[in-house]
Amino acid sequence: MSATAMELTHGATAISTLELRKSYGEIEVLKGIDFTAREGEVVSILGASGSGKSTFLRCLNLLELPSAGSLDVFGERVKLRLSASNPRIADRKQVDRLRTQVAMVFQNFCLWSHMTILENLMEAPVHVQRRNSQEVRKEAIAALERVGLAHRINAYPAQLSGGQQQRAAIARALVMKPRVLLFDEPTSALDPELVGEVLKVMRDLAAEGRTMLIVTHEMAFARDVSSRILFLEDGRIGAEGAPQKLFAGGVNERFDQFVRRFNENASH
Repeated sequence: MSATAMELTHGATAISTLELRKSYGEIEVLKGIDFTAREGEVVSILGASGSGKSTFLRCLNLLELPSAGSLDVFGERVKLRLSASNPRIADRKQVDRLRTQVAMVFQNFCLWSHMTILENLMEAPVHVQRRNSQEVRKEAIAALERVGLAHRINAYPAQLSGGQQQRAAIARALVMKPRVLLFDEPTSALDPELVGEVLKVMRDLAAEGRTMLIVTHEMAFARDVSSRILFLEDGRIGAEGAPQKLFAGGVNERFDQFVRRFNENASH
């Protein structure tokens, strides 16, 4: 998809980075990422283990603080005091506000074990966003219905399968009413037979026009559902473009090698 076509298909800039870098001591994990995601895009972030995928995603939600570069969320520059050794947040209120627009779904669910599924969904909207508890309860039940878990609202996480817990985690993110959803390998902790139920929910969200950035190893999902592929290699963007074009092969040799290696491993 050309830049012009992408501008016609999708909305305003949701998240953008310029020369984004992240170091842990002397190890530089991200080595200057220039990236823009527009509203309505589904961007799958691919790459081998250690390529910087999850670190990049966590920087977008400031769960990790960049060492250098800039991050903009819906046109607003995030105020950070950047350094390689001790990056800090300069404006905590700004970050807390921007985080309500960007929700994260983790690979290990991160549900509170002592709360029911309904309580998990209501906790942040009521106590962080200060929204009306009765309204939040209705929205939480609707979100659980949407992911096929309305019958388990009073269950605790330990009483659910991994796939059900991940669907509950997605519902929890939706109740926050974010403008962007970030997924960090949402199916990697699941047994193979449970992966499909989570991917179906994500496919439905993509079909609604949700803005989604997804670190994933699900190649068929990335090829069929994404509007764009971002391929990271050794902390840099190795390839970027429409999935149909990249997966057809011949555009980027390193991406072709990555797909071949992945397919070979998956077949064993």
